[in-house]
Amino acid sequence: MKNESNTSLANVKRKKTAVAAGVFLLPAFLLIAIYFIYPIIDTFVISAYKWNGISSARTFVGLENWKTLIHDKNFWDAFEHNIIIMVFSIMLQIPIGMLLATFLDAGGKKFNAFKIIWFLPYLMSSVAIAFLFTYALATNGGIFSSLASIIKGTKVTIDLLGRSPHALFAVIGVMAWQYTPFYMVYFMAGYGNIDTTIYEAAIIDGATRGQYVRLIAIPLLGPIFKTACTMSLIGSLKYFDLIWNLTQGGPVNSTELMATYMYKLSFQQFNMGYGSCVAAGMFILITVIALLFQKVFVVKEDY
Repeated sequence: MKNESNTSLANVKRKKTAVAAGVFLLPAFLLIAIYFIYPIIDTFVISAYKWNGISSARTFVGLENWKTLIHDKNFWDAFEHNIIIMVFSIMLQIPIGMLLATFLDAGGKKFNAFKIIWFLPYLMSSVAIAFLFTYALATNGGIFSSLASIIKGTKVTIDLLGRSPHALFAVIGVMAWQYTPFYMVYFMAGYGNIDTTIYEAAIIDGATRGQYVRLIAIPLLGPIFKTACTMSLIGSLKYFDLIWNLTQGGPVNSTELMATYMYKLSFQQFNMGYGSCVAAGMFILITVIALLFQKVFVVKEDY
């Protein structure tokens, strides 16, 4: 009888816990459904129409927008630019963020000033950074033009944002300047999660700081690397604001990305149906690439 009573009480407790969890989770599920799931579904629905985004009249075209997208050279060129940015973002932001975090972890509290200074770019809005670098990289009076003029002794003009392919790589540099501090802080948190006794044991065994970082810390930070690379990958495939305010996809579409192309179609050319198709294509490509990356990039998470 006692066991049956305990089982009954346990079942009642589980049911109450499930009800309480459902009540607290329901608002979150509703918000996710309204602001995340519904817009994705609606984007795919609109992609089947020819619509200017304003009038109530919409013409159903079925898969015509998708057929156009498959053969749209501008879209695939934009996708290629996104891939280039993705590769260079991972190659620049992750290693530099790791190096800065390693430097700060070694210095401890003595380097707190560096933490603040190096994190400042990430605190600035993308719009402010775009305007800042519009002047910093200007042909006349920009940083590179001024330095080249001083070195050469005559006036030199270096056009980084107005020429292809220089503009794309200039933008990649600006992105690295803005987002590297985020990964620096991320790796600092990773270092903080490593038990200090591991470092002490390595030093007692005769390991140098460099050997500890290379042979112990970096392997332990494997899951951090994977997550950081995934975030950089997804972010690189959906960049918009910085590019738009710096170059608006120019010159001659050399910095056009999927997001800027979608924006132009939807809100400048008022081709909302095809713009939604481009947005849906973005969603599919980003999802597929992220899932493939998760499958390919396997790290050991338990030590």
